Amino acid sequence: MSFDALLWLSFGGPEGPEDVRPFLENVVRGRGVPPERLDEVEAHYQHFGGVSPINRLNHEAMDAVRATGFELPIYFGNRNWHPMVEDTVAQMKADGIKRALVFPTSAYGGYSACRQYDEDILRALAAVPDGPELVKLRQFFDHPLFIGAFADGVRAAAETLSGSYRLVFTAHSVPVSADKAAGPPEEGGYRYSRQVVEASRLVAAELGITEYDVVWQSRSGPPQIPWLEPDIVDHVDALHAKGVTGVVVCPIGFVSDHLEVVWDLDTEARDRCVELGMEFARAATPNSDPRFAELVVELVAEHLEGVPARKLSSFTVAGCTVNGAPCAPLCCEPVKRPVRA
Repeated sequence: MSFDALLWLSFGGPEGPEDVRPFLENVVRGRGVPPERLDEVEAHYQHFGGVSPINRLNHEAMDAVRATGFELPIYFGNRNWHPMVEDTVAQMKADGIKRALVFPTSAYGGYSACRQYDEDILRALAAVPDGPELVKLRQFFDHPLFIGAFADGVRAAAETLSGSYRLVFTAHSVPVSADKAAGPPEEGGYRYSRQVVEASRLVAAELGITEYDVVWQSRSGPPQIPWLEPDIVDHVDALHAKGVTGVVVCPIGFVSDHLEVVWDLDTEARDRCVELGMEFARAATPNSDPRFAELVVELVAEHLEGVPARKLSSFTVAGCTVNGAPCAPLCCEPVKRPVRA
């Protein structure tokens, strides 16, 4: 099956102080996030000069893929900030692209991690009539290259500590209701959290570690709505109470060191450990590892050359969609928010 290009589809991030507020308003549009929460998150971005590292990291990752000898042109589009995916798909059409594969920068299932990328594709195609056919690549949370990169990241982080440590995996929290709806209904839900737990197990197994924790970070919703817990900072407190003296945090839910990693982990979690007198080390995300580029090339080869999918879990291969259609009926349906009286 022939394809003309690869669309690298990401979340997006501000490039300067003046971008931060409009970017955040794009992120939370329709979600009812209170302004004071936006103020708090805006301060996190301004702490780093109003620039998220995510766009730079995506460009570095795309360059790494090109350096493998990858022959398809790679286009870059975002959900929430420039270059917006609608503009990118319009450029692809102008360049004569007819069929393209789409690499979403998320390894997992669930609404935010997978289905929302389908919505991005639908929105782009609605804005670009007669645009190219867009085939989204599958979820890759259990790919051996993904797991191996994280395992080596943990090893390197652990070497910076002077004593024993507790391994803690962390991923972006989501509302419990959204996680319950993750995956097709016949699967029983919770695809996102179950995949995060499985990826964590695979990394720990490669390391020969049998005792570890899976926690969550970066919640942004109103306090009355239950989200996946415990939070990473709360968990650090709990570990300290148990006498743990060192922590290695593995951001298993993230492919790159974007702002929610460098703030929530490298700043908040690290600062809390320092306050408590605990050693802290954070494992690198796979974006900077050469295996990440190899992973992308392999995912593309599954479509171009019929290469069998490599995976380490028993989870069904999922997430591959055409023109934004769900990969299974009612899969990862967005949860309707209650209407305020």
